[in-house]
Amino acid sequence: MDFLLHFDRYLEALGPIGALLAMAIIFAESGLFFGFFLPGDSLLLTAGLLAYKGVPGFHIWQLVIGFTVMAIIGDSVGYWFGNKVGPPIFARPESRFFKPQNLAKAKEFYDKHGPVTLVLARFMPFIRTFAPIVAGAVKMHYRTFLTYNVIGAILWGAGVTFAGYYLGAFFPPEALDRYFIYIVILVVLLSATPTLLHLWGENKDKILARVRRQPHVE
Repeated sequence: MDFLLHFDRYLEALGPIGALLAMAIIFAESGLFFGFFLPGDSLLLTAGLLAYKGVPGFHIWQLVIGFTVMAIIGDSVGYWFGNKVGPPIFARPESRFFKPQNLAKAKEFYDKHGPVTLVLARFMPFIRTFAPIVAGAVKMHYRTFLTYNVIGAILWGAGVTFAGYYLGAFFPPEALDRYFIYIVILVVLLSATPTLLHLWGENKDKILARVRRQPHVE
């Protein structure tokens, strides 16, 4: 918990190395099956805010380009992994770094939304990591995959980082330092709102029907 509360301070202290570490994390979370626990959304926002503060090594355009490229490459690695391993990956036993239930959720999400999943999943933790693996496992045409991969990477990698950067302009420096983690959490929730609303619209009838079937306790 202490790490999350002071995440920005660790990156700021590392300077240029912190920026490179952030890009490596974005790569890992985007396509390596053990990267599902990494803080992608908050990391992008944090990096953007640090760029606004003028922290050495955190230059907004370098971050935007770096994050976008790392997100594209990360997803491509995930696609390649899924394509090579194929359907047997769904029977892979659970381990410390692999949770079959997360892969199953990504597969269900992909079956429902198709290639658009690669864009929507960018804003959804866990599913973000496994979506490209599923796309590879089901043999999605690579050109189609790459198109949606690039669109999602730009909207997420560049969009969320810019959001963090311009967010700094709305808060005085003392408030930005004091309430940093709360600002990050708030914006992460806001960035996920369109996807959550989309999912609610798709599943509203099922959810309401399930609620109505629940027994009422007097």
